[in-house]
Amino acid sequence: MINWNEIEDYAKHWIREAGERIRDSFQAKLVIETKSNPDDLVTNMDKETEQFFIEKIHSTFPAHKILGEEGFGDKLQSLKGITWIIDPIDGTMNFVHQQRNFAISVAVYEDGVGQIGLIYDVVHDELYHARKGQGAYLNSTKIEPLGEVPLERAIVAINATWVTENKRIDPKILIPIVNAVRGTRSYGSAALELAYLVTGRIDVYITMRLSPWDFAAGVVLLQEVGGVITTLDGEPLNFLKENSIFVARPNLHEEIFTKFLKRK
Repeated sequence: MINWNEIEDYAKHWIREAGERIRDSFQAKLVIETKSNPDDLVTNMDKETEQFFIEKIHSTFPAHKILGEEGFGDKLQSLKGITWIIDPIDGTMNFVHQQRNFAISVAVYEDGVGQIGLIYDVVHDELYHARKGQGAYLNSTKIEPLGEVPLERAIVAINATWVTENKRIDPKILIPIVNAVRGTRSYGSAALELAYLVTGRIDVYITMRLSPWDFAAGVVLLQEVGGVITTLDGEPLNFLKENSIFVARPNLHEEIFTKFLKRK
């Protein structure tokens, strides 16, 4: 029998401990490297934080697998069994330049189904957390289910990259959405943007490229408040590769998909 209470308790303790370690690093000199391009940053704290989680998980739950952004976890072909999906610092550019607007994202999945989702805003000490079937919380306050918001009053989180010339989508597809809503925002951290949607701070989030560690925890939280998350084509997410992401309040997901995204 899997003791999910124990796993959740450990996960919460570790994510807060990791956050404290990151806060303590603010006065230290960062070692900054680039990955796929000059804008894709990784720091020594990204690597050290992922290794911190791996050490804790392997020593406490040796049978559990780990999928992590920085590549120190397991090489997975499936999500069979129990898998931790971790982004040690989501929003590394914000972490480097602002020392805010970043988060730690930790999810625990069983046979591909999200059981625990944690997103920790380190600077504001805000822990968004959910257990499957038990609701979503911000620290100790339960988050209410998402209600309806009219399209013309909606706030959409979208990076300006996707409404200018780019290699992934014709901006003419997304510009009408931007024109139809009340306003747009871009926070530079997918985990926080998903958390903000869960709490109703934004109403829609669209992006063309996220990896599983970016969205795995957010999916668990979203399901507990009734949010809808798919690819831009309306398909289920693949938790072993990159996806486009379209997440929204239920009424807005249906309306935007039908009016703007559905292929004619």
